[in-house]
Amino acid sequence: MSQAPRRLPARLTQLLLANIREIPDFPEPGVLFRDITPLLANGPAFASLIEGLAECYQGRIDAVAGLESRGFILAAPLAVRLGIGMLTIRKGGKLPGPVIGEDYSLEYGTARMELRPDSVSPGSRVLVIDDVLATGGTARASIDLIEQAGAQVAAVCMLLELQELGGRARLGDVEVDCVVSY
Repeated sequence: MSQAPRRLPARLTQLLLANIREIPDFPEPGVLFRDITPLLANGPAFASLIEGLAECYQGRIDAVAGLESRGFILAAPLAVRLGIGMLTIRKGGKLPGPVIGEDYSLEYGTARMELRPDSVSPGSRVLVIDDVLATGGTARASIDLIEQAGAQVAAVCMLLELQELGGRARLGDVEVDCVVSY
């Protein structure tokens, strides 16, 4: 584990490390999966995480965009705590129209993320949040969608970053905050 550029307090890193579970060989042999469900199941720890994130972004953002699906779990309580709206960025075909979409590359093929543009206030400052930054495909697609809708991405926040997969490099000059980087 290494530390990414520090914008988030070290106490959030300690909190996350104390509340994740490592599962070897999941979903396939050779992969070490880091499971955040113990954090979500620990009410006081989850509340502390949301409070800590709120302190970091208070006054800097006008909306929180959660990426399907674990990003929704993080975005909803953060938006409520900050008293701002939440945007849902979903996998293709899950939102009723009209939607805007952005395709991104997978190891074998492509996938699509979609957003209802009428849910976005033009000119608003949006925080994109999800659980893991790996290759950066979903995060990049989400940034592009938010910008197409007329808003600006103030920052991207991820609980975990898998640095060896190079996702941060795909996000350009957007501020990227990761609680823990491996």
